[in-house]
Amino acid sequence: MTIRHHLSDDLLVSYAAGSLAEGWSLAVATHLALCPQCRKRLTLAEDIGGELLDATETSEDVTSSWEAVRRRLAEPVVIEAPRPTPGGRREGGLPEPLRSYLGGDIDTLRWRSLGRGAYQIRIPTADSETQVRLLRIPAGKPVPEHGHGGRELTLVLTGSFADGDDLFARGDIEDADASLTHQPIATPGQDCICLAVTDAPLRFRSWIVRAIQPILGI
Repeated sequence: MTIRHHLSDDLLVSYAAGSLAEGWSLAVATHLALCPQCRKRLTLAEDIGGELLDATETSEDVTSSWEAVRRRLAEPVVIEAPRPTPGGRREGGLPEPLRSYLGGDIDTLRWRSLGRGAYQIRIPTADSETQVRLLRIPAGKPVPEHGHGGRELTLVLTGSFADGDDLFARGDIEDADASLTHQPIATPGQDCICLAVTDAPLRFRSWIVRAIQPILGI
């Protein structure tokens, strides 16, 4: 597995500092479980953050806040890719921490239809900033063309999708914002399962999709 699309510096630094909302943190942690390169970058960000904390002169009334950051930096990060179990979990299964959020691996999940062969599972989190869902797009089929009202992180877990000239496969993460309008297409051969995190509703071109958007919760 060769990952070509990685986490941005701002996401890594914010994750190391413990300042990301839960939905963003879930996407980052799941990518880290699959990506050795970003785990190394995270370690570097944590080391730099620790040095900055050591070099910063703080007053007594803010010391407790810096200590909280230190504790967050010291927390273990789930970085191991999933390993086969005696029961035979396949290599393409869900990594932690996502598997625990969903209560099982891919073969045990209960999907809700979005129509045209696509499915989703909404993943509840404690934060009100983000919406988190697992998406399954049929092999060879496109997502309806859309823009974004905010930021969207899309992490590929199985299969792959093409977006313009870019290909996103297992472990790749796409970071989209309000400047992007696109229509990703799942590549043939295997359904594409992705973790998607947004902080605003998508902006669909099709009026039909817009009409049912509140029902689908996308």
